Amino acid sequence: MPLSATPQSLDASNLRDWLDGQALALGFHGVRITDTHLGPAAERLQEWLADGRHGQMEYMQRHAQLRSNPELLVPGTVRVICVSMNYLPPETDFDAEWQRLEDPTQAVVSIYARGRDYHKVLRNRLQEFAKLIEERIGKLGYRVFTDSAPLMEVELARKAGLGWRGKHTLLLNRESGSTFFLGEILVDVPLPIGQEIEVHCGTCTSCIDVCPTKAITAPYQLDARRCISYLIIENPDAIPVEFRKAMGNRVYGCDDCQLICPWNKFAKRSQLPDFAKRNGLGQATLLQLWSWTEEEFEQRHEGSAIRRIGYSRWRRNLAVAMGNALANGVEVSAIAEALSAALPSADHLVTEHIEWALGQKARSA
Repeated sequence: MPLSATPQSLDASNLRDWLDGQALALGFHGVRITDTHLGPAAERLQEWLADGRHGQMEYMQRHAQLRSNPELLVPGTVRVICVSMNYLPPETDFDAEWQRLEDPTQAVVSIYARGRDYHKVLRNRLQEFAKLIEERIGKLGYRVFTDSAPLMEVELARKAGLGWRGKHTLLLNRESGSTFFLGEILVDVPLPIGQEIEVHCGTCTSCIDVCPTKAITAPYQLDARRCISYLIIENPDAIPVEFRKAMGNRVYGCDDCQLICPWNKFAKRSQLPDFAKRNGLGQATLLQLWSWTEEEFEQRHEGSAIRRIGYSRWRRNLAVAMGNALANGVEVSAIAEALSAALPSADHLVTEHIEWALGQKARSA
């Protein structure tokens, strides 16, 4: 049985070194601790929600109070252990990613989603980490989360000292840029907390300037309703016509603000095989992905974050990208034939996007 927490087991310097070592052994690249007080961040969240900038993410509004106070989410919580895990596969080349975005035939999937679902990867390791901590300091109450509960993850990680908030609202640090996942362990033991770190974005506005839909409306201000990642992943309805051309050939997520960020030049590669690309998602063409049946979609995306959007939204996204390819005069006959052949069996959502896509061929003629 673990011993109860002692002053020595909670000593800041000893615990800090031990936590770093255990986290690294489990595949994490950063670990810091903070309290549960979010202060002005909770007020900013309420303003963001009141402005409707969360779009159709109703769960943001529904659980706003929990999101603002971890103690309400898990009663008894006094500390949050925040961890980060790098996800860039070793072969990732940002220049090659930009080139793929310029090729209308290619289907671009966000780098983080090409491998195994990060929720599964982090959750298992967080559970193991929590058990190790309990063995070290004594009995504690805890729960683990990774983008799976109403928590202000980025704000907690920022407050803990894992990084600073970039102007695109993502977390940044000197060693990993922004290419890492976050996880949390909520505990009921008053562990020593870390210090916030300085902001290092300076006058740079690259992320704001590069955003295809101008979703970053000002430094540290994101309107999800304009964000391509939101439109492709979270939005269950039709893609607004005014944003379809800006989507280009992106079919799941958007990495532009990360690809352009100077700090990601220093992003470390992950050696975890879980995040290696699967099913050719780093080089697949639009026509190759369009050829998948619903059964193939479910099978190929088993264990993937992509699977949760479902086949209909997947086809919706592909149809928009194929329409943009037609507008560019690329593989016109093959793409038009593939779209037309799918019309008789398409549902209402996909039908509307196929018809729009075929209309782009007429405009480019």
